[in-house]
Amino acid sequence: MREVVAELRRLAVLAVPLALTQLGNMLLGIVDMLMLGRVGREALDAAALGNLWSYAVLTIGMGLVLGIDPFIAQAHGAGDGRTLGLALQRGLVLAVAASLPVVLLWTLAGPGLTLLGQAPHLAGQAHDYVLAQLPGAPAVLLYVAMRSYLQGRGITGPALLVMVAANLVNVGLNYVLIFGALGLPALGAVGAGISTGVVRVVMAAALAWIIVRRGLHHGAWTPWSRAALDRRALAAIAGVGLGIGLQLGLEIWAFQAAMLFAGWLGDAPLAAYTIVLNLASCAFMLPVGIGMAAVTRVGNLLGSDRPREADRAAWVALALGAGVMSVCASLMFGLRRVLPALFDADAEVYALAVASLPIAATFQIFDGIQVVGFGVLRAMGRTRKAALVNFAGYYAVALPLAYWLAFTRGEGVTGLWWGLTVGLALVASALLAWIAARGPSTAGKISLEQR
Repeated sequence: MREVVAELRRLAVLAVPLALTQLGNMLLGIVDMLMLGRVGREALDAAALGNLWSYAVLTIGMGLVLGIDPFIAQAHGAGDGRTLGLALQRGLVLAVAASLPVVLLWTLAGPGLTLLGQAPHLAGQAHDYVLAQLPGAPAVLLYVAMRSYLQGRGITGPALLVMVAANLVNVGLNYVLIFGALGLPALGAVGAGISTGVVRVVMAAALAWIIVRRGLHHGAWTPWSRAALDRRALAAIAGVGLGIGLQLGLEIWAFQAAMLFAGWLGDAPLAAYTIVLNLASCAFMLPVGIGMAAVTRVGNLLGSDRPREADRAAWVALALGAGVMSVCASLMFGLRRVLPALFDADAEVYALAVASLPIAATFQIFDGIQVVGFGVLRAMGRTRKAALVNFAGYYAVALPLAYWLAFTRGEGVTGLWWGLTVGLALVASALLAWIAARGPSTAGKISLEQR
């Protein structure tokens, strides 16, 4: 029991700043929604659809970069500074390469959303919102690579500091650009997009400056060379990262597909779904931080040849994720009439959001378990089969059930949330069974030959 408590403390030390950083990242979008809600339902819906398209594309690029996670965590556990430096360099190379198709697909936001059945006037505004963010696409991927490098070494403070500053900058820029100030016109959703792009560039530059200024790369760096472009090593990282990208993408796309369904139901259901999704996503950032801590902790232990301790760390992390989300579920249910009011929505949207929140509260525990479970698998380098779990849970069960409940049974937006809840429960159960059968103690170290 003493060892379990000690492990819990180690995970908490890592997880708290990581969770706060992720929460800060989520708040960037929440603040956009809060401010745009005061512009009007149309601006809120346009930004929601724009984020749907941009994140759907960005997720795969982020996944490829996050392929460095197990290599960095295990290299740090093994005390291999050269591999740490090379992993970061290769992550930066993949970030630049992945940003090219991301930017290209972002320029197709309007036509793409129109093809997906969204109202042409909303798709057009969403298109302008996404185009305003283009400079931030490569920046956010570079930031992810540097954050993962620090996280894998147990250094969490700089990313949190940058995120706090980013939120302050975002609030100020949003006010000026959305509503018009300092002699500038009111740009609405486009103003929020410009602010997001600028903030992402600032975040990447600030984190790079802190790493160099504080010497956070010392002992875990090697001079730039052709080794950073080694095809075999890049393929190994990309192989792990592709699984991560698909796992993340399949989950995010499922919730975004449900948002498209909400858009088919009408403007009010779409706005209500967006509000509840933002609130649920805000709570979700807490177990995301725990999952990221699990990547670091389990990976470090595997790298230092302590598989049994890695197993214990995995189960402690899973229990912590479930516990934290139990509290979030209680708060979400208890404050179901208070939280939607923060978005200053009209009466119809507010009523739909209030009806949906208790359902979203139901799946919080499952959400906590699944995201920490995927963190454990990421530390092990077992990412591709994990994507199959998401595919089965969301696309074979959750989305068909959500569509049937919303349209055939006529339950509307609440039916969408019930379908997603069932899918999350199945995914969480499958991951628990998998980790119980083939947990970290069976994994061993990951090598460049592994995919």
